[in-house]
Amino acid sequence: MEPQISNDVVFILIGAVMVLAMHAGFAFLELGTVRAKNQVNALVKIMSDFAISTIAYFFVGYSLAYGIDFFTGAEILKENNGYALVKFFFLLTFAAAIPAIISGGIAERARFYPQLFASFLIVGLLYPFFEGLVWNGNFGLQTLIETTFGAPFHDFAGSVVVHAVGGWIALAAVLLLGSRSGRYRHDGSMTAHPPSSIPFLALGAWTLTVGWFGFNVMSAQTVNAVSGLVAINSLMAMVGGILAALVVGKNDPGFLHNGPLAGLVAVCAGSDLMHPLGALVTGAIAGALFVYAFTLTQNKWKIDDVLGVWPLHGLCGLWGGLAAGIFGLPLLGGVGGVTFAAQAVGTLAGVLIALSGGFAIYGLIKVTLGMRLSEEEEYLGADLSIHRITAQPDYNRGEV
Repeated sequence: MEPQISNDVVFILIGAVMVLAMHAGFAFLELGTVRAKNQVNALVKIMSDFAISTIAYFFVGYSLAYGIDFFTGAEILKENNGYALVKFFFLLTFAAAIPAIISGGIAERARFYPQLFASFLIVGLLYPFFEGLVWNGNFGLQTLIETTFGAPFHDFAGSVVVHAVGGWIALAAVLLLGSRSGRYRHDGSMTAHPPSSIPFLALGAWTLTVGWFGFNVMSAQTVNAVSGLVAINSLMAMVGGILAALVVGKNDPGFLHNGPLAGLVAVCAGSDLMHPLGALVTGAIAGALFVYAFTLTQNKWKIDDVLGVWPLHGLCGLWGGLAAGIFGLPLLGGVGGVTFAAQAVGTLAGVLIALSGGFAIYGLIKVTLGMRLSEEEEYLGADLSIHRITAQPDYNRGEV
């Protein structure tokens, strides 16, 4: 038994490190998308948010979700080779993804310390509340769904628990924050803010994509439970997202590099249930959905979601929750054990909790601390206004 425990510890630790590396992906994706005067801020936010998330999840959030705390002697914590500790590390990297997702939506005009405070509240209270409902059976929600609709809500790796929740919280934050100064003019036209660095954007997308195989496959949490089906389904959804974004996005590199992320977001929930062809279709729909929804929100609805995190995580995560109830059915080659009704109810619950919680947290911050930079600070850029340095200070001064 001891070797098996050791194998499980190493397995889930590798998964935790792979998902931790995804946070570098979040950072570079945001760095490459925002304007040059906000690149330093993008990097600092992601790293600071991770630290705040760790404190919030360690002292509050993990206990709220699973009823487990770490206020015991280290000797007890070492039991089973510290499996409980590395499991916490693994689930922490999921929790910390929520502020990283939100960061991209509110980029370029949000104040720094109020956002860190919001991250603490989200990772300490809001996210673990829904996480515990789904992954720990808290408050009987899963029992109620199973009794009523024939199966519990299934979300293997977090299409809804992580991504949809993060995306819908971000939507609330973006709406409360307002658009960047000058983004939308009174005559109905808009100012284009093209990505500052396609290479950094691509680096972020690739880093996220590679780490995602730890996010999905290692969600089994033990060696004996690991499934090659999850890996192949993740691959197929990723490819489907790329091809759909390439075609629908008309070769735009920004859409292309978000395509695999859209597919991977969507396949998380049902990656252990679907046939690979179902995963391919799920990813392709997600890739197209991201392009259409990003264009709609930016150009028609005038919602200044800088990285498109609501379309990418909020809508594609919602689609992933529903897709598990479609392509997970034996009729379509899936493993079974799900119903569409159960998936719809669980997904809707996640959306409602995230959106209402996002408005509550960011609404509170808006009326107490204030959410956004002054017009002068925003014009100058978050790098100089907050961090007193630019991404390339020597170049900016004209030095060789």
